[in-house]
Amino acid sequence: MALTSGIDVDGLLKNALARGGDFAELFIERTRSTAITSEARRIESFLSHDEFGVGLRVVLGDMSAYAYTNDPDALGDLPQSVAAAMREGQGTAVRALEARPARSFACCLREGSAADKIALMRRAEEVAWGHDPAVRQVKVIYGESLRQVSVANSLGFQAGDARRSLIFAVRCVAARDDHVETGYEPVGGSRGLELLEETPPEEVARRAVKRALRCLSAPQAPAGRMPVVLSSEAGGTMVHEAIGHGLEADLAGAGLSVYSGRIGEQVASKAVTVIDDATLPGRRGSLGCDDEGTPAGRTVLVERGILRAYLTDLITSRTYGLPLTGNGRRASFRHRPLPRMTNTLIQPGELSPSEIIARVERGLLVKRMGGGQVNTVNGDFVFEISEGYLIEKGAVAHPIRGATLVGNGPKVLTSIEHIANDLGFGLGTCGKDGQGVAVSDAQPTLLIPEITIGGRIK
Repeated sequence: MALTSGIDVDGLLKNALARGGDFAELFIERTRSTAITSEARRIESFLSHDEFGVGLRVVLGDMSAYAYTNDPDALGDLPQSVAAAMREGQGTAVRALEARPARSFACCLREGSAADKIALMRRAEEVAWGHDPAVRQVKVIYGESLRQVSVANSLGFQAGDARRSLIFAVRCVAARDDHVETGYEPVGGSRGLELLEETPPEEVARRAVKRALRCLSAPQAPAGRMPVVLSSEAGGTMVHEAIGHGLEADLAGAGLSVYSGRIGEQVASKAVTVIDDATLPGRRGSLGCDDEGTPAGRTVLVERGILRAYLTDLITSRTYGLPLTGNGRRASFRHRPLPRMTNTLIQPGELSPSEIIARVERGLLVKRMGGGQVNTVNGDFVFEISEGYLIEKGAVAHPIRGATLVGNGPKVLTSIEHIANDLGFGLGTCGKDGQGVAVSDAQPTLLIPEITIGGRIK
């Protein structure tokens, strides 16, 4: 059944504009999801979720208002609710009408039985628990969703998309004496269960366990300034945090980004090209269209070091006179769209990863990034290293632990000279203004000539 079945789309849009407005947009969504967690060899939770909701946005000049409901009987009240927000001058007000609670139930909504999915989790558990006596805790996470969206606006435009997502992750805690380490390994994307045929649960578990055990025996990382090789296995945390958010047009247009007003300027070394591409098949951030109905696209943000574009939605494109890139995204019908990344990557170069490492006399190889934070106004960042190795005389020596990267995104990007010909993707849920959206980030192996490492001071 079509999402718009039984909904007077044209009537709602006309009623919204009848009360004042330049533009009206209706967003309709149905989401079906299943989340299973297993810990201590037992299923801790098994939740499935089916929700339908509608949001209505009206724009008048530089002001917009948004109202939503998941009660089909309240759809006719949406225009009135948005108009009230407009009259009160509440700008980007978000109003919720009286809504029915979403229903949850313990059954699967996608192909493959519950027993099949639990069996996949059991396979990962057995490998993780049987790998080493130092393993103290194993948690397996399975999540899948089907999100169907339909968008219609007062310009006569209509579009729809169906987005499948799967994520399978293993978290392992290992301990020896008083030392505890955690290893985490996720796989996922806009895929189905075939993903776990290509990368079996056993392999996901082995990677998580080995990461935890490797850190158990590793010495503390040295502190100071030194070269760092970011492996493609680290995913694109650096590109996402150090430059990606700063190129979202709402931040850049408002002067809240270190990249504000710098289109056409050199913002990175000539070796660096940054792309946001929602059309990549099977990736976590891939879309058919964004949440305003704009067709998904590929945007070159930085070309050989020159800043070429910002990521825009309809509002920022109109407000700042920028090309529309199809990056208007929202967490659900409860939220208004914002400019957001999709699949963001640094384009590969020509050297092999081993050639990159061979150029370092003494430094660090980062294979996995942990959590971190960045200041979009000045580009300063701090990132944890969850898996790293010391490089000595152009070769990988031994693992280290307890390291952080401390630096400035623009300075790092301008210092990069050597980029490898590989490309590794990381999975993420990007947070902004209280909304989380699915993304993936990628980079090739690359060399940062010098950066501050937080670790043990001799």
